[in-house]
Amino acid sequence: MSDRTSKVEMHKQDPKERTRNFNEVASGYSAREAMEEAKRCLQCKKSPCIKGCPVEIDIPAFIKCIQEGNFQASIDKIKEKNNLPAVCGRVCPQESQCEIKCVRSQKGESVAIGRLERFAADWEMNESAPNRCGTSSSSAIKVAVVGSGPAGLTAAADLVKLGYEVTVFEALHSSGGVLRYGIPEFRLPKSVLEVEISNIEKLGVRMHPNVLIGKTFTIDDLIKEGFSAIFIGIGAGLPHFLNIPGENLDGVYSASEFLTRVNLMKAYQFPQYDTPVKIGRRVGVIGGGNVAMDSARVALRLGAEEVDIIYRRSKKEMPARQEEAENAEEEGVKFHFLTAPLAFLGNKENQLTRVKCIQMKLGEPDESGRRRPIPIKGSEFIMGIDTVVVAIGQGANPLLAQTTPDLKLNHRGYIQINEETGQSSIPQIFAGGDIVTGAATVIAAMGAGKKAARGIDEYLNRE
Repeated sequence: MSDRTSKVEMHKQDPKERTRNFNEVASGYSAREAMEEAKRCLQCKKSPCIKGCPVEIDIPAFIKCIQEGNFQASIDKIKEKNNLPAVCGRVCPQESQCEIKCVRSQKGESVAIGRLERFAADWEMNESAPNRCGTSSSSAIKVAVVGSGPAGLTAAADLVKLGYEVTVFEALHSSGGVLRYGIPEFRLPKSVLEVEISNIEKLGVRMHPNVLIGKTFTIDDLIKEGFSAIFIGIGAGLPHFLNIPGENLDGVYSASEFLTRVNLMKAYQFPQYDTPVKIGRRVGVIGGGNVAMDSARVALRLGAEEVDIIYRRSKKEMPARQEEAENAEEEGVKFHFLTAPLAFLGNKENQLTRVKCIQMKLGEPDESGRRRPIPIKGSEFIMGIDTVVVAIGQGANPLLAQTTPDLKLNHRGYIQINEETGQSSIPQIFAGGDIVTGAATVIAAMGAGKKAARGIDEYLNRE
């Protein structure tokens, strides 16, 4: 074991260089670096880190394999529980889950669990052919998965391993959901995602794109087609807006539209792909989460001269991962804390030119547990901004629920489920991820997909 108290650092592109390209910011560990970091793991008998992992990876076991230089055994151990390891190694907030429970964190930095998971996954992609073979269905029971985001992909992979015939229905033309259209190329390369999805297909999962459930087919149509159970993992794709004057001006985007144009329609490769995104000289991003950080950093790479994050609380309350906020700051993004927009102002051509803001102070905690922002009377001011991205969260798209009237929703429009099994008010329908919880993390959605797959198996065995 190593006496190091700090993690082995991961090499990153220089900030001045990376703001001019969409290449991945961090390059990952070399084999030597991974083995050095793995030696920091204490191989605790109680393994508190496992309890922090939503998909239940045997963390000490896969790290021990890296310590010994047996990288194939390491990735095989991870894939016993997680079919998206290269994704999770890049975008999972390990610092608030498995790593925060690491014994090392009590006297120094935790073991870099996420970086080691990424290393093992990348090693397999780069050094060997995935040790995969198709899983033949052991029964004629068909299960449908609606949505190919992290919850749907996880549920599908687990169900096909259990012997079911699984078909994934995706509304867009490419699988991946938020992994494809919501996370920028420099954080999650599309080539990495393609390999992960291809590996799930090799297990025997069938992907059926360009099918919008609720429009192309309804849930009832799927049941009539012989699907014995259905998992709904469609995410929370309906953008929230501020409901302030000027939101209809040219130059005001929702973050979902902005990032979808860039990711799914490949605006980051313009002019090779003819889907430009108009970026002004100065861009304002409203919000303080990971989506806001992504939007701000994308705007820089598309040519904005200045990018400002406008967030109504303080830095302490900001929900974005610390790593992503630090990357944004290194790249030159400016932060305006305790600031909220009041109105978007434009010119005669209906184009955004300015944002009217007000300064805030923090009061008592609200239902989120964070201190409530309160406007300071008389503190209004104007910021010259010609593009705004509103990144304040997303809600449930009502389309599927409108065509499934017996499906019970909560007061916010999310599907109500049994927390232990993922089962909804309709016995053969299960759900998980953001369509149940509201916008959360990729790994939380994957955990929900895993739990629902077990629930579906138990339900079908009973039936």
